[in-house]
Amino acid sequence: MHDYQAILNTIYQDTKNTEDKGVVASYIPELAHVNRDNFGIHLRTSAGETFGIGDFEKPFSIQSISKVLALAKAMSLIGEDIWKRVDVEPSGNPFNYLALIEVENGIPRNPFINAGAIVIADILVSNLKNPKADFLEYIRTLTNDQSINYNKEVANSEKLTGFKNYATANLLKSFNNLNNPVEEVLDFYFHQCAIEMTCSQLSKAFYFFSNKGSCLQNKVQITNQQVKRINALMLTCGFYDEAGEFAFEVGLPGKSGVGGGIVALLPEKFIITVWSPGLNKKGNSKLGMLALEEFTTKTKLSIF
Repeated sequence: MHDYQAILNTIYQDTKNTEDKGVVASYIPELAHVNRDNFGIHLRTSAGETFGIGDFEKPFSIQSISKVLALAKAMSLIGEDIWKRVDVEPSGNPFNYLALIEVENGIPRNPFINAGAIVIADILVSNLKNPKADFLEYIRTLTNDQSINYNKEVANSEKLTGFKNYATANLLKSFNNLNNPVEEVLDFYFHQCAIEMTCSQLSKAFYFFSNKGSCLQNKVQITNQQVKRINALMLTCGFYDEAGEFAFEVGLPGKSGVGGGIVALLPEKFIITVWSPGLNKKGNSKLGMLALEEFTTKTKLSIF
């Protein structure tokens, strides 16, 4: 048995005073206001035990972490048809890289780069009656928490500055891989990324990826086969062009966001969420990466 609280305490103390905490994302202006010194860690075991330290109950913009939840929702709605419109290969490029769409005839490399996530957003816009309200209700159901909401200021900030996302969506549209109007798809996408959650809420939301597709309320959200696919994608594509490094250093399926959050999990064992807004050069949380590497090293718990 591991003393998880003692381990988290040690990691927190070891990591929080790191001199280089990375740089807070500023290309979405609203994110630039976040204090770089925020740092929280939360662990939820499959048995339901919870452990946390630092700012693990402080809400932050989950950004690209939402792409995993959007993919799961889309898979529950249309199943394998998703793979006709998006591939499953690591990109080896930044999350907002455009050239690959042209080279690969409008089929994004995977669902976690922006192009792929915009295709998934298009699928949700097509299949949900009220996309923004329905997706938010889906997140609230996963967590059993009605307090979770969109940060309207962040969504608006993304809308006003998301020129590259508009370019991406228009390029996808030119290849007939976007069925709905660009404005409508991106309005949903910007809101999806602007959901605010705490580390403990994210650990709850991702529980079903460690529990064969059943969420905290024991409702089946996706099949065990779909869980396997999504966990594989998190391992190979969850960290943009640093996915190999994360697999090498940490050895868990996971997903990062430019809000500074990272969620990682070991199926049927635990979900761990870290938040530190300072990012490294690849756009992943600097302290988050260090903390998770130390966690799997100390516990010897990884998929390898």
